[in-house]
Order: sequence, then C-alpha cells, then structure tokens
Amino acid sequence: MPNLRFAPLLAALLLPASAMAAPALTVPEQRMVAAVETNEPRDLALLEKLVNQNSGSRNLAGVEAVANMLRPEFEALGFAVRWLEMKHTGRAGHFIATHKGWPGTKRLLLIGHLDTVFEADSPFQTYTRLITISDRKPSDHARGPGVADNKGGVVAMLAALRAMAAAGTLKDANVVAFLTGDEEDAGEPQAVARADLIAAGKEADVALDFEGLARDEDASGKLVDMGSIARRSAYSWTIGVMAKSGHSSGVFSASGDGAIYALARILAAIRAEVPEPNLTLNVGMITGGAEAALAADLAHASATGKTNIIPAIAIARGDLRTLSPEQNARAQEKMSAIVEERAYPGAKATITFEDGYPPMAQTDGNRALLAKLNDVNAALGLPAMAPLDPLKRGAGDISFVAADVPGLVGLGPASTGDHTPDETVDLASLTLQAKRAALLMSRLAAEKR
Repeated sequence: MPNLRFAPLLAALLLPASAMAAPALTVPEQRMVAAVETNEPRDLALLEKLVNQNSGSRNLAGVEAVANMLRPEFEALGFAVRWLEMKHTGRAGHFIATHKGWPGTKRLLLIGHLDTVFEADSPFQTYTRLITISDRKPSDHARGPGVADNKGGVVAMLAALRAMAAAGTLKDANVVAFLTGDEEDAGEPQAVARADLIAAGKEADVALDFEGLARDEDASGKLVDMGSIARRSAYSWTIGVMAKSGHSSGVFSASGDGAIYALARILAAIRAEVPEPNLTLNVGMITGGAEAALAADLAHASATGKTNIIPAIAIARGDLRTLSPEQNARAQEKMSAIVEERAYPGAKATITFEDGYPPMAQTDGNRALLAKLNDVNAALGLPAMAPLDPLKRGAGDISFVAADVPGLVGLGPASTGDHTPDETVDLASLTLQAKRAALLMSRLAAEKR
C-alpha cells in the first residue's frame, strides 16, 4: 500500500500559487455574499422607485420625498434616522442615520447624496431597464436620472448594510450614513451647508464614499475596476477688469488698450504660468464691452458695445482644481499676483475666489484603506484595484472630511453618461460593489480604534 503521509503536502505543492494565496471567505462573509445575491430583486425595485422620484437639488420637496422613502429602509436595520432641515441655505436638508455598536471599535462614516442634477422641469424623469437586442430580455443596464449618481450608490450602501445584518456583523458596528441633499448644487453659505458633515468626519475613524466605481483601461486596453483614494478640489473664480473707455481711434494710446485686451493678457499669463501636475484651470465664460454684467445665478451674462468704443469692462469666470490645500493656495497666490500686481495700460483688474469643494489628497491612510479593499478583492477572487489617477475623478462631498479622516471613494456602481440624459448604470456592478462594501465595512467595524 503506498505511503499517503505526504499526500496532502504534495497536493498543496501542486496547486497554482494563486489558489494557495487566496484567502477563504469566513462563514459570515459567505452569508453576506449570499444575502446580497438573494436581495438583488428588492434592491433593483428600490432603485427604480427612487429614480422615479425627481430630486433635483432645487426640488426641495422631491429631495425630502427621497429621504422619506429611505427612512424605513434604514430604521429596519436598527438605525436612528433624523432629517436635518437646511432650507435656510436654499436646499432641502440632509439625511443622517446612526447605528450604535460596540464601544471602542472603529466608527464608519458612509457618504452619499439624495439629489441629482436633473431638476423638476427636466424631460429626463423615469427609470428604464434596458433590453438586450438579441433575445429582448432585460439586460444588466438601466437608464434614468440619478440611477447611478447617486441613487445607485445609496442602494449599494443599503444592500451592503442589509447583508451585514443578515450575517450578524452589523449589530456591533458603529456606523453613520450621511446623505446630503445638495451635493450637485450646494446650499449657501457653504460653511453652513457642510458644517454637520465636517463635524461627522471629525467623529469618524474611516470615511467611505458611495459615489460611482471608476473604471479605466489597463495596458491591454481592457476596462478594469479602479480604487479611488484622491479627489481634486473644485473652486470658482471671477476676474473683473475696469478700463478707460473712449473712441476706438484712441486705443493703444494714453487711453490704454481697453478691458478686453487686458483680460486676454491676464488669461494668457495664467494659462502659461500657473499650471503644474494635477492642477487644471478652466475659463468657462467671458463677457465684455462698453457695459457688461453677470446675472445673479453667475451662469449667464449680458454685454453691450460697439466696434468703435474701447470696452470699459470685461469679466471672466472659471474653475480651479487642485490635489492638495498647499497646491490650491499656491495657485491662488500666483493668479492673484498676475491679476492685481501687474500693469495693464489704462485698466485695473481684480480677482475673487469662491467657496468650493476642497481637495482630497492622496495620504498613507487612504492607501491603507485601498490595501484593505484589495484584501477583500482577494477573498472574493477578484483582481487587485490600482489607484485611479486623480485627474480622472471630480470633486465630491468626502473632500470636506478628508483633512480629518482616511477615506476611500467609489463604492457605488459603475456607470456611463452621468449628468446627461444617457446616464446608465451597470446593475451587475451594483451587486458586486455591495459585496465588496459589506465585507470591507464588516472588517473595518471590527477593528479597535
């Protein structure tokens, strides 16, 4: 009879390295994966219901209606829910759900938003499950306003929390879900509109953002899931130029060059001298003439003038996106010097910077969170997610807490066409993201502070 004492060792040596290295899911993690799959029809029904309720940022009643739809979903999981009225900022409010768990374990802050860019007068209002052309059956894609950004993200969050509850890992978890009602168009003053989110960040140990999963091409050109550990800022600026006016025959003389020439020189200098890696500047609107003004919404402008009048006024508006507070301060200092300290014949210029979304810099804490997410990927048999180039990710609410707590972005589903009438969510990715989030949150919630 052959000697079988070394058979297990021999079998292990013959396994592929990937099979030997892959960690097994624990029993609770297996339950979470199964729960997400079982609850998928429920999740998709909730997504359709949420999408069919308009919640444009300025539709205050619609945003609150979405919050009311979500309240029983969170309360059924043991969360205490409160509605934070924000009408004094011109917006509906924020939805805050708190689950108290075991003392001394890490406190998780989950971030999403109730509002969309599609207001009540938009023609894009309903959820549509797309059909495959070959067999005319429902596909893994759906289209609708906010179907991904961010109602799909909120549904992924809830799906993960329900899976945790089914596996018994939620009962001891300390979790706050903070869903803003004005992410797409923040209330004013911004310091008031974001004060409570910032306070929640100071109390948390980890922040997880449920906006969309980023995908990018790998070396072979294949789209792969990416980890997001940084977001750039989004600040607005306005340059105003006042100049001597007069008959155009006097231009280039003692009367000066007029406001429009001066503004053109300023913008050219900013374009040449301010950019650096991870920084972009955009000029979004220009107006000028004998008279010119911005509308109250800062998105429209008016001007009058003639070809034989030296323009007395010129205005430009744009944005500034940076990766760190230091980079933002450096850029603003350079821009201010170009605008206000240089001589422009016959003209005087000023620049103002407005409150915006701060940057979420790449930090060791954020990198450590991505490493933990990749441990989850390994347990699920998925490839590791490389960090996304921050130039490919816009600003978001997690940036307001990034200075106080490590964070990870992109736990919502993948999508295309966000902010357009072609917004389409990958429903299979919603289920996958719920599994990733459930495992990651369970592991993080069990860690000591």
